[in-house]
Amino acid sequence: MAKAIHVRVPGTSANCGPGFDCLGLACSIYNDLTLTLTEEPGLSIDIRGDGARIIPRDERNVVWRSVRYLLDKAGHTEWQGGRLELVNHIPLSRGLGSSAAAIVAGLKAANVWLGNPFNRHELLQFATDIEGHPDNVAPAIYGGFTSSISQDGHVECLTFLPRYRMRYVVAVPDFPLPTKKAREVVPQEVTRADAVYNIGRASMLVGALCKGSERYLRYALDDALHQPYRAKLIPGMYEVFAAAKQAGAYGASLSGAGPCLIAFVPENRHCADDVAYAMQKRFADFNVRARMLNMRLDTRGAHVINERPQADADAKTATVDQPQANADA
Repeated sequence: MAKAIHVRVPGTSANCGPGFDCLGLACSIYNDLTLTLTEEPGLSIDIRGDGARIIPRDERNVVWRSVRYLLDKAGHTEWQGGRLELVNHIPLSRGLGSSAAAIVAGLKAANVWLGNPFNRHELLQFATDIEGHPDNVAPAIYGGFTSSISQDGHVECLTFLPRYRMRYVVAVPDFPLPTKKAREVVPQEVTRADAVYNIGRASMLVGALCKGSERYLRYALDDALHQPYRAKLIPGMYEVFAAAKQAGAYGASLSGAGPCLIAFVPENRHCADDVAYAMQKRFADFNVRARMLNMRLDTRGAHVINERPQADADAKTATVDQPQANADA
């Protein structure tokens, strides 16, 4: 009886304000993949949840392309076809790492299928080669906060956890923002003043998280390299930031390339509710409808739920507790 590999991958928020293309965190919102490979050609892809109507169900599917990438790297050409079952909770094209989650899910599941010939650092390199940058794929693989660099095409990643618990309140606007469009508005060159501004705040952000100095977050989430230019694509962005801080958040930033906005909030459910209400209401002043997600930091990264015979996998909706998009996990 054929086996099935079931993996779960968290959504991610990249940049974290000043850490453009290098800092990221994993959120408690997840996509699930169940993978079965076959020696016979043929591909079956079932998709439920976010993006189900528009995500390709053929060889163009990024999860399947990532599966094929790892199989090729491992030299296993005997697996010609497969079955993918995707359950997506991460919003598509909103700045919460949906493409990174798809890439990592395919790599992780294929690696487990083959008996884990590659370690997580190697998976990070593969994922970066596919995605083009490590800021989202790193926290999707490792969980927690990550700081990543590329040196001559080789990726290094430092993972860490903050010294205090927080909630992460995310406003998800009702419009997508393709990463390509968001990158086009960011200038290729910056002034020395802006570079120093971001270096200082990115350093303070990592230091504040590691040391547990919460008050410094009020300064450390500001940015001069990408948010000022992307603000014109997201009506009311800075006003929503201000509303979040006034309601009790330490600070707020653009999540990835946007349009999601993420607020760093004290570990207090009532405060998180107040921040969510304030952000949603302020967005409405700019005629933007936004749904709110109240999340915590994911500390596991991509992981296997279980390996089971295919007959059991067919019944997974009755046996696996699927995470909710607004899970307070």
